[in-house]
Amino acid sequence: MRTITTTEDLAEFCARAKLEPYVTIDTEFLRERTYWSKLCLIQMALPGKEGEAVLVDPIEGHAMSLEPIYDLFRHRGTVKVFHAARQDLEIFFTEGNVFPDPLFDSQIAAMVCGFGEQVGYETLVKKIAKADLDKTSRFTDWSRRPLTKAQAEYALADVTHLRVIYEFLSAQLVKTKREPWVVEELAVLTDPETYITRPEEAWEKIKTRTTSGRFLAVVRELARFRETYCQANNVPRARVMKDDALLELASTRPTNSEELGRSRLLLREGRKPEIAEGILNAIKIAMEMKQDDLPRAPDQGAQLQVNPALADLLRVLLKAKSESLGVAPRLIASSSELDQIAAGQRDVPALNGWRAEAFGDDALRLCKGEIALSAKGNEVRVVRL
Repeated sequence: MRTITTTEDLAEFCARAKLEPYVTIDTEFLRERTYWSKLCLIQMALPGKEGEAVLVDPIEGHAMSLEPIYDLFRHRGTVKVFHAARQDLEIFFTEGNVFPDPLFDSQIAAMVCGFGEQVGYETLVKKIAKADLDKTSRFTDWSRRPLTKAQAEYALADVTHLRVIYEFLSAQLVKTKREPWVVEELAVLTDPETYITRPEEAWEKIKTRTTSGRFLAVVRELARFRETYCQANNVPRARVMKDDALLELASTRPTNSEELGRSRLLLREGRKPEIAEGILNAIKIAMEMKQDDLPRAPDQGAQLQVNPALADLLRVLLKAKSESLGVAPRLIASSSELDQIAAGQRDVPALNGWRAEAFGDDALRLCKGEIALSAKGNEVRVVRL
């Protein structure tokens, strides 16, 4: 077990990783007390049962540059293997403005290979690597030093077992010719838009049933202020105000500190002068906004005119297709997407990319009356007309 704390040692390890077909990577981080994730540890392992596995400690090695890792990410000769990579990639994109290329996510690959939706690492370790994980260190404080032996062993297990999992899943993808499916899903993970939160768009993620333009204007301005403040000060949104407090303020619309102080849901942090001033100013901006500039609720569209019989047939088709492919139905299409297709909508994810090959093309044929479904025992068959 080796811990890297210097740029020189990290560069040496990454240089050797560039000579390998792949390297497995994971991170440990904290986000409870910050807006941006605090990177606490990076684990990496080279191929082979005896391949070296290391801990890269940016806390102990506070002067260490992560540029050797970013350089490894840019090296196309080595596949960078993660499990459930989204949060890991967000950290590296935020800190280094780089994505691993090429990338492999074992969670996505496992879903495509029939292991179910959002399959956990522990499940894959048991089913593929035939091993058990010691979970006692899962929720420890990874920012504290020194790390315990149990923490170090837990962290390394996240990349050592991943080698076996990657080799198994990559072979399965080649065998089933589903590699393009994974590549298509990974495109979302390596799109900068996945990780960029714009303050002016933050309000769209707040759930409310109110469609009043003035109410939504206050929500928008409060959400904009909160996002801007949190990003600038690296504090979590809930510390400034939770969504329920934001919606309360959008209803009560206080105009001064005394009225703001009557809020039932605003926490102590949100009553600090600089935050209180920002809240009151955001409300003032929204209340002075011209009627034509008020936001509108996201277009929910007209009530879908769903053909219920066709929707039921699409569900049967999806079940048959998912069973034959060994892929979880919800990975292919959601229930709402089936209703949209049955209502005549065609701009639906289930009708594009690999999902079209797996299900969408036959779904459209079913809608057009070009195919029918028949049952024989427990098997549902597609019959071309």
